[in-house]
Amino acid sequence: MRPNAGSFPYTDENGTVWLAFMDFGERSRDRVVVCVHGLTRNGRDFDRLATAMAKDFRVIEVDVVGRGRSGWLADKTAYGFPTYLKHMAALLDYRGLEHVDWVGTSMGGIMGMLLAAQPESPIRRLVLNDVGPFIPKAALERIGERVGQDPRFRNHQEAAEYLHEAYAEFGIPDEVAWSDLTLHSTVRQENGTYALHYDPAIGDAFRQPIEDVDLWAVWDAISCPVLVLRGENSDLLTRETAREMTRRGPKAELVEFPGCGHAPSLMSEEQIAVVHDWLLSFDDTEEEQTDDAAG
Repeated sequence: MRPNAGSFPYTDENGTVWLAFMDFGERSRDRVVVCVHGLTRNGRDFDRLATAMAKDFRVIEVDVVGRGRSGWLADKTAYGFPTYLKHMAALLDYRGLEHVDWVGTSMGGIMGMLLAAQPESPIRRLVLNDVGPFIPKAALERIGERVGQDPRFRNHQEAAEYLHEAYAEFGIPDEVAWSDLTLHSTVRQENGTYALHYDPAIGDAFRQPIEDVDLWAVWDAISCPVLVLRGENSDLLTRETAREMTRRGPKAELVEFPGCGHAPSLMSEEQIAVVHDWLLSFDDTEEEQTDDAAG
């Protein structure tokens, strides 16, 4: 089954913005997986994962506002987690989803943690790709050196060279994956050049003083099962933090991937299998019976 591209309008005091997503798998499936990307990325990063998982799940890839096919905010100061979480709640409502599994890379993982910590959270299972409740200042400063830049490329080859350097730590498994990443990471301009496919204003927050991020209180409020994925060379999710995540709060399971840093691409067969098999190991029928008995 071919994926369906969709979008819907979200309106608040700042006006209306269109939010985009890709829908994989049969609409009738009870198990739905929502995939949310990192800071400067877009939902198409999950194409291989979504295609592989669509035989067992319905998978929805999200373009967070300001990225990919989603619109840009008129109020640039509104780029941040309060806005993103409102948009995610609107997406779930638009698609009529009460319960989902969540796969979040970096920023998308933080969104997942914030949602999973809420009372009566819609998240049943949470997969965090190379992010946790503590993020060192140094890692954020490294990211801030590049995010928000607005380079122009004469052709896809120039763009590919830039992206190879920018995302060298992803561990992209093959040239086809690199080609797809380049295609979905750029957008053609009216003058024939190519730009990165996001609003440069998403980097404005990194122009302010940066401190460590400490979300341990959020982590301790999560009760759903959690799988943590870590690139062995990651500076954003340290080994110390990842191991502490297995000991407190939801006491996550931890898998480390060799040959990559921040963040594993989830494009190789090995990485896809880890996510797919972990989510498939849960029996929703048993959970629903338990919920009914508790109610």
